[in-house]
Amino acid sequence: MALDQAKKAAIIAKYARGENDTGSTEVQVALITDRITYLTEHLKINKKDHSSRLGLLKLVGQRRRLMRYLKNTDLARWNIIKTDLGIRN
Repeated sequence: MALDQAKKAAIIAKYARGENDTGSTEVQVALITDRITYLTEHLKINKKDHSSRLGLLKLVGQRRRLMRYLKNTDLARWNIIKTDLGIRN
């Protein structure tokens, strides 16, 4: 399920670095994290939904790559987004 417009706009407004920022690394990580939490709850109920499990694994990998990029470019922003979203490493 895709995010509804209000929730997506709230996430973008919270993590955006500028007024029209929708594609910065922080915003992308926050949106992916929200989708990951939704899919995790979905898979707790629907244990045999293997296609959603594959999508979840792809999202986790994408978030890991974005976080690695952010760590290499700006360590302070990486620490802030990691603690704010509760991402382990």
